[in-house]
Amino acid sequence: MSSRRIAFLDVDGTLIDHDQHLAPSAVAAVRGARAAGHLVYICTGRSRAEISPEVLDIGFDGVISAGGGFIERDGELLAAHTMPEDAVRELIAFFAQNDVEYTLQGYEGVYPSEGVLSRLAPMFTARGWDIADASSDMIRLADKFAYRGAVPLEGIAKATFFGDSDRTFATVRDGLGDRFHVVTGTIPYLGHAGGEVSLRGMNKGAALVELVGVVGLTAADAIAIGDGSNDLEMLQVAGVGIAMGNADDVVKAHADETTTSVHDDGVWTAFVRHGLVQSA
Repeated sequence: MSSRRIAFLDVDGTLIDHDQHLAPSAVAAVRGARAAGHLVYICTGRSRAEISPEVLDIGFDGVISAGGGFIERDGELLAAHTMPEDAVRELIAFFAQNDVEYTLQGYEGVYPSEGVLSRLAPMFTARGWDIADASSDMIRLADKFAYRGAVPLEGIAKATFFGDSDRTFATVRDGLGDRFHVVTGTIPYLGHAGGEVSLRGMNKGAALVELVGVVGLTAADAIAIGDGSNDLEMLQVAGVGIAMGNADDVVKAHADETTTSVHDDGVWTAFVRHGLVQSA
């Protein structure tokens, strides 16, 4: 193992909480680790376009986005693991047949289905979010889910889906078959009414393994931190897989250890424990 480490950080539930609050300690952890010579990468299920400027402005060595679909280093796109057009057509047709709304994730954009905003509006209201609010967060949210016309068939790495009942996940998982990898629990306010779809074999763990070789390190040099079901492969392949304290028991079972929660300086605590930064 090299003395230089490489850290992979999930965004939602890890760097920021599910109300989009970023802890100052997480900023200090990332910047302190990089100043000490370590590498730090975002590794998120979000598309590149969905990562907020507040998070990107922390400063990272690169970004793995769309759950492993796109690998970026120092602003250069190294790899794009996108679906063939027939797979995208299959997804769109399946979602339409089963009354499931969705977004498709490309590198530079997110492409919502026509009814996704109306499907999600009651859930936002239940959380006290007003989609008509003129705040910047609400503007970004409304823009993210605004219908822009027919979705492209090229350059799509992943789909995120939104149903209207807890049966939706099982419907998608069982209906799509072995060609696709379907996970749920990545959108907390949806539960089993939502989830993510990618091609089988395309995940955060596979992207981690691909990237460490490019930068001259190994998976044993990697520290991965996450809280969701789309983090499982990443936690398993990293030299140290760390579950956030707010992760559910399934995620914790796949990790080597658990840090404190996103509300209790979880990233900072893990970085101190493994010597990437020094405690104050």
